[in-house]
Amino acid sequence: MNSRNWLADDGMMIVSPVLLVLLGAIVLLVLVALFRSVLMVHQGYSVIVERLGRYHTTLQPGLHFLVPFFDSVRQRIDMREQVVPFPPQTVITSDNINVSIDTVIYYQVTHPEAATYEIADPMTAIEQLAVTTMRNIIGTMDMEQALTGRDQINGQLRGVLDEATGRWGIRVSRVELKAIDPPARVQAAMEQQMKAERDRRAAILNAEGVKQSAILQAEGEKQSAILRAEGQAQSTILRAQGESRAILQLFDAIHRGNADPKLLAYEYIRTLPQIANSASSKVWVIPSDLTSALDAVRRGFGGEGEEAPGGIFENTPEIADALSATNLPDLDSALATAKGEAGRAAEDATRSGTASGRPFDPAAEVGQAPTSSQG
Repeated sequence: MNSRNWLADDGMMIVSPVLLVLLGAIVLLVLVALFRSVLMVHQGYSVIVERLGRYHTTLQPGLHFLVPFFDSVRQRIDMREQVVPFPPQTVITSDNINVSIDTVIYYQVTHPEAATYEIADPMTAIEQLAVTTMRNIIGTMDMEQALTGRDQINGQLRGVLDEATGRWGIRVSRVELKAIDPPARVQAAMEQQMKAERDRRAAILNAEGVKQSAILQAEGEKQSAILRAEGQAQSTILRAQGESRAILQLFDAIHRGNADPKLLAYEYIRTLPQIANSASSKVWVIPSDLTSALDAVRRGFGGEGEEAPGGIFENTPEIADALSATNLPDLDSALATAKGEAGRAAEDATRSGTASGRPFDPAAEVGQAPTSSQG
């Protein structure tokens, strides 16, 4: 009785470790299944799930449960916009110049299933497609068009890439050319051309400045000459009016003083040397009435002859009227009047000379016979 119990006890002691191992394996398997059935998808990502090797579903961001041992994750895809720089590529333009172009592509996955199953290596495919398309586009342009037509190149390249990558579930949003580097000799020639262009523009601007300066200076000289001429004309008119008034006042003073012919003849003789002493006088015209003036002086100092009663002026009111007429008028009207009188005098002189058949001579008109002597 006791021996059987011990054997039973011994049998129980032998079976217990196997059961424990089996139980532990079952628990571990359950834990692994539970761990693999729970899947957390982060924002901005999508997960492609296959069931028994075939496409099953696309998991969006959030917590998901999978069937253990049946469902498997094929690929985790980033749905955000990606930036991929491509290495520089050598391209030949239409004028046979090799240029190096750096390209940057901005793309975004729009259909995760197509991006997983339609193309094996989408980045390599996009790079090669961009290189070939860019060579085709640049090959139709010359160097100047390639340097200045970046927007046109970007638009054409984006259109071709977007059309080709659409069936791959990828949308190309932008294509940018980082740099277009021509050869060193071409860069040196372009720098010389730019320098010559800047020098040409500077020369044109300098010439324009000189031209404007000359025009402004000429305008200033013109305005100055006009103002100076107007000032001289007004000054001449005012001086003539002043001399006229002075002569009339002098005549009035002589009239009021009852001057006799002897005083007038003496003043006449005394004024002649002042006329002859002018530095610019080369010829001195002796008036024809000089002899009569000398006779008047001789009679005055010798007591011969008779004094003209009452002087040579008559006490008439015309002198007062003449003095009142010498009041200075407005400058503009005086200038216009002087110009009109000068024009009329010139026309009268011309008509007189034409009618007589001889040139106009002022001395002949007043009845004088001038006699010239070298001064």
